[in-house]
Amino acid sequence: MPDQSTPVDISKPMLEVRDLAVSFQNSADPTGPRIQAVAGVNMVIYPRQTLAVVGESGCGKSVTAMSTMQLVPRPPGRFDGGTILFEGDNVLSRSEEQMLSLRGRDIAMIFQEPMTSLNPVYSIGDQILEAIFLHQEVTPDEAVAIAIKAMSDVGIPNPEERLNDYPHQFSGGMRQRAMIAMAMSCKPKILIADEPTTALDVTIQAQIFELIDELKQRYNTAVILITHDMGVVAELADHVAVMYMGNIVEQGTVDDVLRRPAHPYTEALLKSIPILGKGKQQKITAIQGSTPNPYQRPKGCQFEPRCPYATEQCQTFPSSQSISTSHDVLCWHTEKVLSHV
Repeated sequence: MPDQSTPVDISKPMLEVRDLAVSFQNSADPTGPRIQAVAGVNMVIYPRQTLAVVGESGCGKSVTAMSTMQLVPRPPGRFDGGTILFEGDNVLSRSEEQMLSLRGRDIAMIFQEPMTSLNPVYSIGDQILEAIFLHQEVTPDEAVAIAIKAMSDVGIPNPEERLNDYPHQFSGGMRQRAMIAMAMSCKPKILIADEPTTALDVTIQAQIFELIDELKQRYNTAVILITHDMGVVAELADHVAVMYMGNIVEQGTVDDVLRRPAHPYTEALLKSIPILGKGKQQKITAIQGSTPNPYQRPKGCQFEPRCPYATEQCQTFPSSQSISTSHDVLCWHTEKVLSHV
């Protein structure tokens, strides 16, 4: 894997998701209808770029991320269509044996809760070394040196000693750092961070995000960041994809999406976030209604039942519109939303 001094062709996509569709069967009703978790998702990410995927719980963010590594359990999950191209090769056509060589080496993932992701009966060092031995031809001494450096890179003090500690001996922040060290030990080309600072205090959150950004710059890694925190998006992301009911309803650069939201859902998300320093003078507006029943989806636009701009036209599923060369929106009434910006 190149370091930051190696020229990188940032015009060549690292990962392309095209028309991805994923559904799940309800285990309590094996003959009933399937739940469409992801419905025709398209996204592209380049080297040394951070793509933030945002949206409320259940919108398909994690399923999309896990699909890139074929981690969706099958059954009950199923890939209904689309392709996921990693450096031009379709990941979904690879066998499980081929995926084992890709996971961790080329695409790594930091999961939401490190205490449930780390094995409590193995030391931190053993778990990092397992990934190193699996993907790199090194001697035991070389593997230990790589693990120690990875732990040092993520700010774990006394890595030589803490290599032998167990997960319960680490604080929440240190466990998350250990997860990042494990993910970065093989210098992956793509790092997926699925809400990597859940349940951590704000100081540790800032340190973790600063660390991920530093590692991205050092190793030319492409980062997919799944988060609910729009402040983090504004600070770290280059591009943003907003998901709702399995669809990407808006995507573009950070400036495109946060400064000129063109979809009613994005606009509503931003209006529901309090701004530090404005106190009681600011107006915070809750998003009306609730997410539709996945078994009874709206016929057209999925946001239509909650949308203040909805018309009869919204009963038909919208086509994608390009606001600019870097800004796409899935909505019939983009002009109305933009007029309020």
